[in-house]
Amino acid sequence: MKINPFRPVDNNPYKRQVSKTEQPQAPGKTDKVEISAEAKEMQQTPSIVKEREARISDLKNQVQSGNYKIDHKAVAKSIAKFFEL
Repeated sequence: MKINPFRPVDNNPYKRQVSKTEQPQAPGKTDKVEISAEAKEMQQTPSIVKEREARISDLKNQVQSGNYKIDHKAVAKSIAKFFEL
């Protein structure tokens, strides 16, 4: 059995694939993206988020001032309800 010395392969299929993807676009052609009215509406902050932020800031103020009272019975009921089968 004869073993030939190592020679680099000139016809590397991966290099051919890379060279195909690197072709520049024709001049004058540009990509364009249009956003529909529905998508623009979906990007707006819903009113529920604003209400939640107001509620959270109110709770933070109550906790910092020491006026926040915890209803231990309501917490216990919700925990028990969560673990009921």
